[in-house]
Amino acid sequence: MKISTILKTRGEWLSGDGGHHPIVISSRVRLARNLAKLPFPGWAKKTERIRILDEIKPEVDNLAQMRNAFSEQLNELSALEKQVLVERHLISREHAAKGMGSAAAISSSQAISIMMNEEDHLRMQAMSSGLDLQKTFRMIDEVDTALEAHLDFAFDSDLGYLTACPTNVGTGMRASAMVHLPGLVLSEQINQVINSINKIGLAVRGLYGEGTEAMGNLFQVSNQTTLGEDEGQIIERLNKVIDTLIQRENQSRENLLETKRTMLMDQIGRAYGILTHAFSVSSKEALNLLSVMRLGIDLGFFPEEGRILTNSLLMETQPAHLQHFSQQKLAAEERDHLRADIAREKLKNFPKPNKNKLSGGQAEGPARETQ
Repeated sequence: MKISTILKTRGEWLSGDGGHHPIVISSRVRLARNLAKLPFPGWAKKTERIRILDEIKPEVDNLAQMRNAFSEQLNELSALEKQVLVERHLISREHAAKGMGSAAAISSSQAISIMMNEEDHLRMQAMSSGLDLQKTFRMIDEVDTALEAHLDFAFDSDLGYLTACPTNVGTGMRASAMVHLPGLVLSEQINQVINSINKIGLAVRGLYGEGTEAMGNLFQVSNQTTLGEDEGQIIERLNKVIDTLIQRENQSRENLLETKRTMLMDQIGRAYGILTHAFSVSSKEALNLLSVMRLGIDLGFFPEEGRILTNSLLMETQPAHLQHFSQQKLAAEERDHLRADIAREKLKNFPKPNKNKLSGGQAEGPARETQ
């Protein structure tokens, strides 16, 4: 499979058919593993990384989940191609900076991706639409079990799986959910909610993980510790927090409809107007406008069929995707023009906000999504 094939599809995790999908965009579970008695990638010499990759990559490529997969060494990919994979959440920003001795394998559905010689010898992740961390864990656990039958992983009977970063020692698992929280942002409750989550040992990060901004009102909520709990306990605790977040977000949306209806109408109308008429839109602005459009869909102001279109635009309007689409190097201003052109074309038949919905009291709408 070529990278052009990846670009032709959204990936299953953006299909919008999972539980709680209006608020929880996707679930992700990542496992970190290392080969026993070999230096971790950060300490390994170039020749050692190549030797380790030669041992790992054939086993990854032979996985049942990797039939017809995209599988390439990173030194064979251009910087632009690697950035496309970052924007798709298929490899990390750190992995994109790697070259010789590192590789990535991505299943045809984009549900499974495996980074080889990132911070650890193996960083394996599964992603699925909506909130289903148990299913997502089972997907990646099957991959882990199949690889462990052929590779000798570094494991301590007391500590568990050994990893490059001490915070991953134990299960080596990071479970997370990407949540869309415009209600909490617009009602200025988001900082209070984030502080509360941090206090109970979970992390809230931006769109592309640690150290990134929460653009488009999108946040990643994940566990911070992997030692002292098994995978089931970690997922159960995270699920409880996500359920509470969903309730808080729904309450915020209902309150906005009741107390700040005009402001909400204005935000949705402006987002629609700019995306359907503007000739220059920045990446950050596009994400924020698409976020408000998604909120309009959730509340019934736009048809549900528009969700797939907005999901597609979330990816297609990212800088590397635009650059790859144009097949030429674009300056920032040129990307802004192309982004606006794509949005206008994609949304040319998108209906205007339903005024009856906007004035008709839809407070109970979002709450029904959690049932």
